[in-house]
Amino acid sequence: MMVNKKNSKNIQGLSEEHALEDLKKYGYNEIPSQKKRNILLIFFTVVKEPMLLLLIGSGLIYLFLGEATDALMLLSFVLVVVGITFYQERKTERTLEALRDLSSPRALVIRDGTQKRIAGRQVVKDDIIILKEGDRVPADASVLSCSNLLIDESLLTGESMAVRKSEWDGHDTAKNPGGDDLPFVYSGTLVVQGWGVAKVSSIGTQTEMGKIGRALRDIRQEDTLLQKEIRKIVRNFSIAGLTLCLLVTVIYGLSRSDWLNGILSGLTLSMAMLPEEFPVVLIIFLTLGAWRISKNQVLTRRTPAIETLGAATVLCTDKTGTLTLNAMRLNALCVNGIQYDVDVKRSNTLPEEVHDLIEYGILASQKDPFDPIEKEVKRLGEFYLSGSEHIHNNWKIIREYPLSKHLLALSHVWESPDKQNYIIATKGAPEAVTDLCHFNKEQHAGLVRCIEEMADRGLRVLGVAKATFRKKELPDLQHDFVFKFVGLLGFIDPVRPAVPSAITEAYEAGMRVVMVTGDYPGTAINIAREIGLKNPTAYITGQELEGMSRAELKERIKTINIFARVVPEQKLFIIDALKANSEVVAMTGDGVNDAPALKSANIGIAMGERGTDVAREASALVLLNDDFSSIVGAVKLGRRIFDNLKKAIAYIFAIHVPIAGMSFLPILFNLPIALLPAHIAFLELIIDPACSTVFEACPEEKNIMKKPPRNLGESLFGRKTFIFSLLQGLGILVVVFLVFILALYLKKGELEARTLSFATLVFANVMLIITNLSWSKNLTGIIKLKNKALWLVASIAIGALFLVIYLPALRVLFHFSVLSGFDLLIAFASGIASLLWFEGFKALGKRKAGVV
Repeated sequence: MMVNKKNSKNIQGLSEEHALEDLKKYGYNEIPSQKKRNILLIFFTVVKEPMLLLLIGSGLIYLFLGEATDALMLLSFVLVVVGITFYQERKTERTLEALRDLSSPRALVIRDGTQKRIAGRQVVKDDIIILKEGDRVPADASVLSCSNLLIDESLLTGESMAVRKSEWDGHDTAKNPGGDDLPFVYSGTLVVQGWGVAKVSSIGTQTEMGKIGRALRDIRQEDTLLQKEIRKIVRNFSIAGLTLCLLVTVIYGLSRSDWLNGILSGLTLSMAMLPEEFPVVLIIFLTLGAWRISKNQVLTRRTPAIETLGAATVLCTDKTGTLTLNAMRLNALCVNGIQYDVDVKRSNTLPEEVHDLIEYGILASQKDPFDPIEKEVKRLGEFYLSGSEHIHNNWKIIREYPLSKHLLALSHVWESPDKQNYIIATKGAPEAVTDLCHFNKEQHAGLVRCIEEMADRGLRVLGVAKATFRKKELPDLQHDFVFKFVGLLGFIDPVRPAVPSAITEAYEAGMRVVMVTGDYPGTAINIAREIGLKNPTAYITGQELEGMSRAELKERIKTINIFARVVPEQKLFIIDALKANSEVVAMTGDGVNDAPALKSANIGIAMGERGTDVAREASALVLLNDDFSSIVGAVKLGRRIFDNLKKAIAYIFAIHVPIAGMSFLPILFNLPIALLPAHIAFLELIIDPACSTVFEACPEEKNIMKKPPRNLGESLFGRKTFIFSLLQGLGILVVVFLVFILALYLKKGELEARTLSFATLVFANVMLIITNLSWSKNLTGIIKLKNKALWLVASIAIGALFLVIYLPALRVLFHFSVLSGFDLLIAFASGIASLLWFEGFKALGKRKAGVV
């Protein structure tokens, strides 16, 4: 039955009054938003984090000491952190808003016997909806009648091909989307061909789309390894700082009988130990890292995922639109048992033998097609046969014979130029077309060989036939025509050109690649072979997954790299099984069906050009150019960023050792105070954050992509790093304290001793930055690196040092004295000498490793 305005007039549909009552009773046809939290509630939740409490605490300490400028600077960092967290809270709401917009398109309904266009959100259960080419289905519905109705359900299933719909018998219950001849259509899917009339069965959260929305709301985003590690470091620093603060207060009070100044000295030391740099440096570092990754066509939506990306061990990727172009290409033709490959790049001509096949393929399609396959046939015909007698732009279509469950072929009847005959073109499943052509066993066997060869290449095969009919009343059935078989069309969803090399690079980097698709196993296997996926013949289907326990899947998933015919809920099952095996999972995808898995994965990577808003909002990273190879580049940058962040954290710890030591030792040995709050502010709020840019700009170490992914158990600040950083810090502390003692011994006075030791500490600080930029290169190699930020920061630090020493107003504020040229030379030499031992250690390490 063809669907048109004439036969839709017999359907009354709901009354407007009934629809309005249902809207009030059941609500709108949309995915409801999460309950929004106000700004004060979000702020209260965020500031309970230990690192932010310490930031606020250190700001209050500065206020208590009268350093309002420094206090405002620290508190501004609190606002930055709160702003970023607030953005994360809003991201979940935007995901659901995008899903709601997609699931609520405009809808054509029949109410009170009249067709009317309404907002999709106003559709109610039992509404009668009319579906046309190009429409988004507004709700889940049962098909009452249809003609050639093909629906693209790839957003829900991942299948690259549109699926055929049949009429509902009134008894079948709703089933999961996917596969041909289901009498159900689903919210958010796209009509690519034909017409249909359907009765709404589910709206809002009860639709298949709504179930995905509920899944998104239920998934809890985990803290990344970096966030957990930073929290641990902050906690340890806080404990150490509090302990030393109390110790200094007690020692000062007992030894000098001055408890007030003892408390102030303890607060000064606590400021030296408070780890406010860590969250600040982390923000700066990851922000700059996100900017750097964006230059590689990757947008960072969740900055902590950057460090996790470098540790990824498994890359789960959808097939359609990610590994492939999600576009049908006519790849092969078969006429009289002979196959012809189609390649518009190599040749602009086709053999004469296949011209009829293209001609009748076009005639069996719509004149202005929406269906991707029909578009491709027309595109190829215009490319090869434009201007020839095989293109009939002025012909008029008289009648269409739709395909059905019983005959998977459709026919178009055209009026011949002489007005005497009808020309009939048909296309459809090869077995249906050969049935129309009444093939004998020998003819059928010969064609089957060709079909199997094309299917083995992963092609979708359609048969084409032609017929003529003397102009009179057209028959009711296609079988009443005398068809002649023309040939076979073979279509493929081509692999993205850069994918095979990207897969190879991923394997070299120690990453495993897993294909998760809603498509058929045969298609997935052919794609897997073409891209070089390991173990391409082993797979698990969605049906098999349904019967698996978590323990069974956890074991089998260790060797299986292909999952076919899966549904969205099963993608989550797969991700969870991989994570249960201690894998760090990166998931790529572009459809609504990918959103829950994108959000659940350690790193969700959405496609920017072809991806849906839902996928982009749920992801941590977005590939702006949809280029699979950009993922490998992002992994490389992720590893580099983590390595450099590790160096930056090690530097911060190392420089805190002499700062804390110079705050504690003079009190312990009953000497004049060496460091005042202004000095600590100078070191921590000017040099430390700026130095994070130096480490961020440092080029990656050699062979970074030849190493396996970082072990999950590897700490950002492990035992080895801790020991070396502690030794570096102690080396600087010993030299700086000796300079301080020597200056006092030579009776230079408290101000000059403080100034000389502070200058030594600043020069040692700059030296510490340079030597920590690489633990494999020597000083000469590091200096040769193209790192403009290094020289900028070094110049600013030394320039600021000269200002606070030689500018009278600042010199008074910092309680310094003027240094002679010889004093500066001593400070410079002492600062360099404090870390020369580490350069010797690096040279020894290179010799042991056999590095020349």
